[in-house]
Amino acid sequence: MTPVENVTKRKLRSNELALGFGVHHLRTSATAMIAAATDHDWLFIDMEHGAFSVHEATQLCLAALPTGITPIVRIAADALDEGTRALDNGALGVIVPHVDTLEQAKRLARAFRYPPMGSRSWGGPSAAFGFRAPGNAEAQAALNATILVVAMIESPEGVKNAREIAAVEGIDALLIGTSDLSAEMGVSGQINHPRVQEAYKVVGEACKASGKALGMGGVYDRETATQYIKGGARLVLTGADHTYLLAGAKARSEALRQAI
Repeated sequence: MTPVENVTKRKLRSNELALGFGVHHLRTSATAMIAAATDHDWLFIDMEHGAFSVHEATQLCLAALPTGITPIVRIAADALDEGTRALDNGALGVIVPHVDTLEQAKRLARAFRYPPMGSRSWGGPSAAFGFRAPGNAEAQAALNATILVVAMIESPEGVKNAREIAAVEGIDALLIGTSDLSAEMGVSGQINHPRVQEAYKVVGEACKASGKALGMGGVYDRETATQYIKGGARLVLTGADHTYLLAGAKARSEALRQAI
């Protein structure tokens, strides 16, 4: 038995663009199918800002596994236990916000990898194997290679330490949380500010030096997003369910009101 393929991780290793569908409000099993129908690659299930329980998040993960859409859960910064429970029950990746230091990066890498890479506890056959895992050692090695562990860079301190964070074994990607980073820089919402641009350059170079992927969140206008993608961002969040719905519903209502 082999685990479900992590299509997003494969794409990142090939330097391909992997687009994330933000999930904040949706709760139905159709969520991953909608992401697939709209040409996305992974779900960004937001347990940091969304009101998800672990159960609700993992139900979305389980529904995603047969679709080829990679279910990835963002936990709150100090909720590493929720990350391991998500991985045991369907998630193929975990995103941790506000990673500022080398020690924080080492801690999350240890938490989400089985020995000898880390200290993750074995909870029995995981959902990634369809609950029919091989022997413990074989399954743990396979899952260490399959899951995606992402550290979010959301502060000037995190940018400064990006090279050390990216070098940590077990960290697959550094995702810049552009909204929080710009706020901490004192230029909140100015996602194309020269200091933010410089941060993307610094973090991108850190990722390249260690063979890790650069991620981008909080950048949704086409011009700026294109700029950062051309600069190397590959793990890219396109938006969230409420923004997609608001944009589509507003465009539709405006079109019909103009019909009179």
